[in-house]
Amino acid sequence: MEDVSGADAVVIGGGIIGCMIARYLAEAGRAVTILERGEIAAGSSAGNAGILAFPEIVPIPSPGITWKAPVWLLDPLGPLTIRPAYAARLVPWFWHFWRASFRKNFEHGLKVQTALMRLAISEFEHVRKDEHLAPFVVNTGTLDLYDSEKSFNAAAPDWARKRKAGFDFHRVGRREIEELQPGLAPQFEHAIYSDDGLQVSDPAGFTRAIADKLQRDGIKIRIAEAAAIEPTGEGARIRLADGSALAARTVVVACGAWSKRLAKSLGEATPLDTERGYNTTLPAASFPLKRQLYFNDHSFVVTPLKDGVRIGGAVEFGGIDLPANFKRSDMLMKLAKRFLPGLETGGGEQWMGLRPSMPDCLPVIGRSKAAPNVIYAFGHGHLGLTQSAATARLVSELSAGQKPSIDLDDLRFDRFSWL
Repeated sequence: MEDVSGADAVVIGGGIIGCMIARYLAEAGRAVTILERGEIAAGSSAGNAGILAFPEIVPIPSPGITWKAPVWLLDPLGPLTIRPAYAARLVPWFWHFWRASFRKNFEHGLKVQTALMRLAISEFEHVRKDEHLAPFVVNTGTLDLYDSEKSFNAAAPDWARKRKAGFDFHRVGRREIEELQPGLAPQFEHAIYSDDGLQVSDPAGFTRAIADKLQRDGIKIRIAEAAAIEPTGEGARIRLADGSALAARTVVVACGAWSKRLAKSLGEATPLDTERGYNTTLPAASFPLKRQLYFNDHSFVVTPLKDGVRIGGAVEFGGIDLPANFKRSDMLMKLAKRFLPGLETGGGEQWMGLRPSMPDCLPVIGRSKAAPNVIYAFGHGHLGLTQSAATARLVSELSAGQKPSIDLDDLRFDRFSWL
């Protein structure tokens, strides 16, 4: 068995989290190798909506949400579905989700997410100063749309929480909605507009630009699949699927939905699961989209990309291995056509990706207990792009033995009491 010894830092995962971590470690003077099973930005880093969703501080598991889930599951156009073949495996995940929705836990999660988002904002400003990355970030503004005054009013407490956290926005009515985004169905008379909503115009290109710059600066990218991790006296050894091994002083596990298997190889359990996200990217000429559009009563978004219009957001629980069910993408397209009557729905490209999600909707960022030189950085759910720079800052600080910019106690892999 080949054993390549003496590596400095290995980041497992070539998505936006892994590439951003590699960038920060390189800035700190580490010699970094990115280990990727497929290709750079092949998964959710390519298919996400491109939204820098800094104001999304309100945890999804909130008081009363467990009563909404059965309604969503019974609605064929609803935002949630569970594949029957996978349902039994979700019991621990939904148990923790339910616990996270208790009022006390919800308020605590809000506090933790707010701190992480504040760091995300400041760190992304640092990233935007890179001339290779700045062109990808554009200000489109964000329009949050509601079907009725009732649903708009029901969302008022969440908007109050965002305002308290320092985010700026204002209410708009039908006339302003039409000015901000012409072509919306007349039912939308109630909305919130955020003028500073930011969009990454090409999510895959953005991640690849980071990786390309790293390679030019001497960072290595190795295409191989990590099968297991073992602690060593000086770091850790990564056993690869091809039978070889790679040793390093520091190993960062940032491979999204696949991270659970690697943690398990160290004897460490965590309730990471996957929200299988679906979208369709239409040609740019399909609709004159000016803004990020959130259809809040239906849990999906429509976003303007460099070369198209992306419609996505449906959630399906079905694990890593089951085949895609593109009826979910078709469902989103029906809703989008209803709400954007002038939308041309031909020529689209469908996609399914695996969002690595924790039950409390907070990521895992911290050291392994079994192997202290292994750092976990996964489970960002819908917020991987948004929180990538903050995560990279925290991992860089951990690897250097520095005090983290925020308290990481609530982001431990073992923060759940029953698995």
